[in-house]
Amino acid sequence: MKFLGNVLAVIVGLFIFSILSFLIFIGIIGMIASSSEKEVSLKENTILQLNLNGRMLVERTSDDELNLGSFGNPFGNQMNAGLVNLKKAIAEAKTNDKIKGIYLRTGMIMAGQANLLELRKALEDFKSSGKFILAYDEAFTEGGYFLASVADEVYLNPLGGIDFNGFASESIFLKGFFEKVGIQPEVFRVGEFKSAVEPFILDKMSPENRLQTQFFLDDINSEALGIIAQSLGMSKDSLTKINNEMLVKRPKDALTYGLAKELLYEDQVHAKLREKLGIGEDDEISTINATDLASLAKSKNITSKNRIAVIIAEGEIVDGNVEGVISSEKFAKEIRKARKDDNIKAIVLRVNSPGGSILASEVIWREMSEAKKAKPLYVSMGEVAASGGYYISAPADTIVAQPNTITGSIGIFGLWFNVQELLNDKLGITTDVVSTGQLSDFMNPGRPLTEVERTIIQSGVEEGYETFISRVAEGRGMHPDSVRKVASGRVWTGNQAKARGLVDVLGGLDTAIELAANKIGAGEDYRVVYYPEKKPWFEEFMTSFTDKVQAKVLQAQLGDLYPTYQNINRIKNYQGIQVRMPQEIKIK
Repeated sequence: MKFLGNVLAVIVGLFIFSILSFLIFIGIIGMIASSSEKEVSLKENTILQLNLNGRMLVERTSDDELNLGSFGNPFGNQMNAGLVNLKKAIAEAKTNDKIKGIYLRTGMIMAGQANLLELRKALEDFKSSGKFILAYDEAFTEGGYFLASVADEVYLNPLGGIDFNGFASESIFLKGFFEKVGIQPEVFRVGEFKSAVEPFILDKMSPENRLQTQFFLDDINSEALGIIAQSLGMSKDSLTKINNEMLVKRPKDALTYGLAKELLYEDQVHAKLREKLGIGEDDEISTINATDLASLAKSKNITSKNRIAVIIAEGEIVDGNVEGVISSEKFAKEIRKARKDDNIKAIVLRVNSPGGSILASEVIWREMSEAKKAKPLYVSMGEVAASGGYYISAPADTIVAQPNTITGSIGIFGLWFNVQELLNDKLGITTDVVSTGQLSDFMNPGRPLTEVERTIIQSGVEEGYETFISRVAEGRGMHPDSVRKVASGRVWTGNQAKARGLVDVLGGLDTAIELAANKIGAGEDYRVVYYPEKKPWFEEFMTSFTDKVQAKVLQAQLGDLYPTYQNINRIKNYQGIQVRMPQEIKIK
């Protein structure tokens, strides 16, 4: 009876969940419908409000996604903010006489340093118009403050805080876990810095990995401190001391050391905004969000025959045709489409990827090489364009990266797991094989590899590495030996990569587009067309709804163990020979 009672409880729970989901679904439909029917108008004396607190900064979102912040997200999923969308709104705000300034909320924004720098550059350009930027939040992360420091005035909640103590990169190591469950990883790699496999075979960083991580972290932190110091009007040495010694521990310290102008509550900040707008204390502040303002912006040169294709490649590189990542079939098709379109005069590939499958990278590389023969080809590197991300970038005429972009990692590895102990000793499962040839059960995970198998796999990895080296040498016009000196799987920042010939120009996506426009002699007469075509937000949301619900349930059940589960689950993407960045680099 107890079993039947549990089953009944589950059925009732699922029924209630289905009803609630349906009601929420209807509610969202209604909200989206009403939002789409709303006619956007812009009043005089308006402020552009950019509330990026708690948002994930990605390359691009659907045109309607940022509007969801107005009524929240009923499913509790992380909301995204698109870099392309935000820059379009900021550019419109700069030239629109009705916009008087920007109110910036960036406290807990989630973004990589390169994308933050690109957005910050857009805000700096806005300030050149003479209009103001005012920033406020209750608490700032290191990245949130980096972006907020562009403002004329930064205000902090009296009980808030600023995380300003430098960057750290933490890695999770799974060696102990594999030993406990009876799995034996076996690694094949080329390059002493190719540390993507270290989490599977070590319990801490190798000296080589620690060296390269320290090297690029120091450069990223130095870049950020130099930019912030210039905005605050203080010396970089003084700010470095504040950062290194974590002198800002309490809100009042932010005032003492000049990181904030005043400690205020948000209603007091609103009073500051009213002063800037010249309105009374009881007058309503007229604001507009990024989505609505971007919708009012007129598309530049919509009839121009000079079109530049910007192909957004974001995520891991995988084989086949998969949504949400850089899948070889899909992106080869997008590049081919741009190459064969006579209206497209130049191509810019925007890469934000840690790499992945060497086969998928090779497929995309081939299409990039063909595109280069047909028309000018540029690459803009975002937060990370490493390993396979660099592989697909190599054919470009010019590679553009931010000073703090993570790139390089020219190396390769193969990974295999022996689960015999797990099956035999832990689970009591045995297997037996009948085969027709000596290698018919090649790489059978139910037994150790033979020496013949190891030789075959290592040979494939070494050949793949030589192919990678040759692709870079050909694309960059370098001798293979010169490429090897900066390869071996080592990671560089954009600054460091430029000094070593792996990057041509420092800048963002706009820089790459301008270079392409100059190359085709378009001047200001060009139009940017983005690929792949972006689906409406609601369609994308419903496509991934089941996965997001499952992720939320797992996160609730596993708690602090959820990141470890994600790392273990990610192993399934490590099939075949990989050109992948050293572990997942998270800078915090």
